[in-house]
Amino acid sequence: MGRCRVWLTALAAAAVLAGCGDSAPHDARSEWEARRAELQRAIARDAGAIAERVELARVATKLGDGVAAEAAIRGAIDAGGNPAALRPILARALAMQGKGDAALAILSEGPVIAAMEGEAAWVAGDIHRDRGELGDARDAYDHAVRALPRNAMLWVDIARFRAANADLLGARDAVDYAIELDETNGAALALKAGLVRKSEGLTAALPWYDAALDVDPANGDALIAQAATLGDLGQYKAMLAALRRAATVVPGDPRLYYLQAVVAARAGNFPLARSLLQRTRGAMDDVPGFMLLSAIVELELGGEAVAATWAERLVSGQPHNFTARRILAAASWADGDSAAAAKALAPIVARDDADSWSLLLAARIASEGGAAERGAAYAARAAALTRGDAEPFAFGQSILLRSAGDAAPLNPARAIPAMAADLAHGDAARAIERAAALRDANPGVAEAHILLGDAAFAAGRFGLAVQSYRAARNLDASERAALRLANALYRGGDVAGARAAIGALGRSDPASIAADRIAGHLAIDGREWDTAIWHFQRVRGRIGDRDAVVLRELARAYAAKGDRARARAFIDRAYRLQPLNTAIMEFYADLLEREGAAQAASDLRDKAAQIWR
Repeated sequence: MGRCRVWLTALAAAAVLAGCGDSAPHDARSEWEARRAELQRAIARDAGAIAERVELARVATKLGDGVAAEAAIRGAIDAGGNPAALRPILARALAMQGKGDAALAILSEGPVIAAMEGEAAWVAGDIHRDRGELGDARDAYDHAVRALPRNAMLWVDIARFRAANADLLGARDAVDYAIELDETNGAALALKAGLVRKSEGLTAALPWYDAALDVDPANGDALIAQAATLGDLGQYKAMLAALRRAATVVPGDPRLYYLQAVVAARAGNFPLARSLLQRTRGAMDDVPGFMLLSAIVELELGGEAVAATWAERLVSGQPHNFTARRILAAASWADGDSAAAAKALAPIVARDDADSWSLLLAARIASEGGAAERGAAYAARAAALTRGDAEPFAFGQSILLRSAGDAAPLNPARAIPAMAADLAHGDAARAIERAAALRDANPGVAEAHILLGDAAFAAGRFGLAVQSYRAARNLDASERAALRLANALYRGGDVAGARAAIGALGRSDPASIAADRIAGHLAIDGREWDTAIWHFQRVRGRIGDRDAVVLRELARAYAAKGDRARARAFIDRAYRLQPLNTAIMEFYADLLEREGAAQAASDLRDKAAQIWR
């Protein structure tokens, strides 16, 4: 019996180490299903079969069936299997069902044989990662990788852990090593696609999604992520085709309905979008994108109170999400709650780069509430597009923040407010020093480079800002790093570099409104009228005639090309949106004068002059 127990222990270890945690590719799935049926028949013939139960657990794990895996392992233990060998497999099965506490309890019930210690640590690492316990996850993964240094799926999970910890460089290294170990690993290829999307942009990610689905066509997560990427690129037909394929693999997955709702909303079919969102049955209610889309859809359908509820939930979790704040303000104001609308707008209009829409709404709210002077100030800022002032730090508050940052220099929650206090009090050198320390401690984290860039930019050190933003963009190709890089290059006098940075953003994310908007302004500066029109018309196609600046720039470009009719149509729309904007009035007056409408032009100039008094 002792020799048999040793043999079963070895079999259990081999079964798990062969690929626990992986899922079966589509081509192999039918083979795994057939093997499962064969093993079930063998167990039915021999209730004491231990090896077959262990293998059945492995097959169920491959098929993503944690319940069946748990039943098989518990059956193996009841039949006399060695708990010290089988405990990690049981913990894996429980973790697959979302029972992290039970899985950790199983691991702590008793010893684990040496051959299974790596697997036990691996399972613990996954649980701690999913619960956000990053320190415990790191320790567990370190233990696991020492025991299983060449297990591709372990390296995939390590890559996921590093990505969750914002270490994009480390995540890329880990997933590249996983692919080196097993170039047909669909999970590794799909994760690589997601990381490439983050670091290089949408277009660059598509070949990696294709590669992942070539080896594992039934990878529902990869299909859904591919569909989302195609949608962000504006390739809606291809997106819907990917969603249809995903629906055959993971029918009823709430993400399918959410992504279809995105397409419906972009097409202006808000009733369909609402219906699709409701079909998720609450499964995505805590996802920020879902909350934002729900708020937009409800606002468009007249459900202001519901829209405000969704937007308020999002703002409570993301207080710096200004898009959510604008929607909350619009919904609250439309629902008659001016105080809530003003509160939502307050952090936006306090900034020196507040947008004109927010300022105009704040002006109207203030005026309707009897604060005419404040309303006039907001309206004047919106009309002149001038900069405002953020609330300064109180002296005592500044001292506390900076002291807290000194006490914990590598804690972002302490260091970042301390940097803001440094900058507010003119100590840019200290802010840069704090940011550099964070960057040096987190070289693979894009946000650390952005913080250093922000501090350098505020201090006027545009060379250092460019260097930092470029490092951030190499890790994260999204708008946040690319736009900062372009701005720093422009402010540093490198207009060509700024245009190249914006062009790179446009290529990696063709759906970026910000990229087209800025490229249009740069083209206007360079008197490249056709290029400016192309970019601004793309913006207009996405947002409609709701941005007075876009309409004004289109008017300027068409006027420069000699097309006065189109120029007048666009400047008239801009004027109707912002009738107090002096730049729009003056340009409109020039056009009217050239068309012989001297009196109308004179009236507009008089109105503009009165605003400036």
